[in-house]
Amino acid sequence: MSELNGNEKYFYLSDDLPVNSERPDKINSGDIMLYGSSCVVLFYDTFATSYSYTRLGYTEDASELAAVLGSGDVRVTFEKE
Repeated sequence: MSELNGNEKYFYLSDDLPVNSERPDKINSGDIMLYGSSCVVLFYDTFATSYSYTRLGYTEDASELAAVLGSGDVRVTFEKE
């Protein structure tokens, strides 16, 4: 995933996913969202937003997420429990 804005990592999928966009007032650290229909975003900071996203999930404990992800590009694996 690539770094963006000092608060998120993103990755563009090769195929589109179904969307159900909403405009959350606030993004929470650990939120996993879909921007548009093919951009998966993992947020590691909490902030206000005016953008629309489709909620995909969240990390249960995001307290160390920023430190773990660092400031550069990273490899992230998502698994469903």
